[in-house]
Amino acid sequence: MKYFGGVEAGGTKFVCVVTDASKNILAETRFPTTNPGETIGRVINFFQEQNAQIPEPVSALGVACFGPIDPQPSSPSFGYITSTPKLGWANTPIVQPLTEAFGVPVAIDTDVNAAAVGEGTWGAAAGMANFMYLTIGTGTGGGGVFNGRPLHGLIHPEMGHIRIPHDLVKDPYAGFCSYHGDCFEGLAAGPALQQRWGQPGDSLPLDHPAWALEAHYIALALQSFICTLSPTRIILGGGVMQQSHLFPMIHKEVVQLLRGYVQSAAILRDIAAYIVPPGLGGRAGVLGAIALAQQLSHNG
Repeated sequence: MKYFGGVEAGGTKFVCVVTDASKNILAETRFPTTNPGETIGRVINFFQEQNAQIPEPVSALGVACFGPIDPQPSSPSFGYITSTPKLGWANTPIVQPLTEAFGVPVAIDTDVNAAAVGEGTWGAAAGMANFMYLTIGTGTGGGGVFNGRPLHGLIHPEMGHIRIPHDLVKDPYAGFCSYHGDCFEGLAAGPALQQRWGQPGDSLPLDHPAWALEAHYIALALQSFICTLSPTRIILGGGVMQQSHLFPMIHKEVVQLLRGYVQSAAILRDIAAYIVPPGLGGRAGVLGAIALAQQLSHNG
């Protein structure tokens, strides 16, 4: 029996798990994201403690990490968090300290790419080779699996930072993104809801105008992704998407925005099965990290 370690490295908290080969979680911990030394130290301590309790040490580790990160194995900064606005975390190595501590293969990808891998392995896109995962919460990000592999290029997708149409008359809010102002994240993530309306999204009533505007911005982004990437399924996760009443609003508006141009039965006849919530719920990220570890172990 092989055992695997997974880390969901978030800007607010870290989640660490140990699983068996069937993704059964044998141990789990979570703790706040503080400074890199303290936080990574707690990750290492957790796996050291678990290695002493399971029959065999973990054979590989996977990390689903907030970013941007450098995912290119040939790069000198492979496995680093790079230009993050998270205070104190820019240019922080993640893979290196774990490799040195445990001497096992360590896989790393963005939190959203990893969540996509998890959903394709065990969740809402199981068996599919071309799909994408978006999280809309404290931040907004997207990852994808295409031709069966996580999408990489220069670095990795930064789907939360695309530009979307912004009618400043209807919505004079300037956006909160420290890099781009009113990009997709700047207009639609959780902090935008709170700043625009003066209270957290989960405290707004279902008939509040915030939700029509939120669905509009998400639908605009999805229309662009459908036209550029042509995914066979889109999975929407994150804290904002806990508001399940958003889904039918998004479904309706995506169909309207596409105007029949994309002739696919998935959109024209059953869009509720095309744009869906995560099958793994809130564990998509950490189980995606486990899936990355298993893939690396199998490939090795």
